[in-house]
Amino acid sequence: MAQKVVLTLEGLRKLEKELEHLKTTRRREVAARIKEAKAFGDITDNAEYEDAKNEQAFVEGRIAQLEAMLRNAEVIDEDELNTDTVHLGCRVKLKDLAENEVFEYTIVGSAEADPGNSRISNESPVGKAVIGKRVGSIVEALAPAGPIKFQILDISR
Repeated sequence: MAQKVVLTLEGLRKLEKELEHLKTTRRREVAARIKEAKAFGDITDNAEYEDAKNEQAFVEGRIAQLEAMLRNAEVIDEDELNTDTVHLGCRVKLKDLAENEVFEYTIVGSAEADPGNSRISNESPVGKAVIGKRVGSIVEALAPAGPIKFQILDISR
């Protein structure tokens, strides 16, 4: 049985857009590179051909991966999210108690996690620590650098 892929509506649309781009634009570009490389003649020692074939394998693999994710997607209905506790799709404001810094994250499924854009997975140490907690809760997450204590300041959609 395939594992459910939890997505926000925004995440679903982003994956659908990437899939469409790969199936249309990228496939054509790679096919053109392969055709061009073949035109150079003998493909046995043709680095361009090898590179294009490797890129083709990557694109086809990503297409298969995206199709499987979308087949098993479970979209979070963000309109039905309550903000009593932290859960997928919520935006959470956290205060690092040791550094006295405030961070804001959106909790998303692992498929759309993007820490650089403040989107952390519910499976990440911080994501796991805050899920199910309320405003005011003190949580501890075991980060790669060691344990970090946070206080939940706000939960929103």
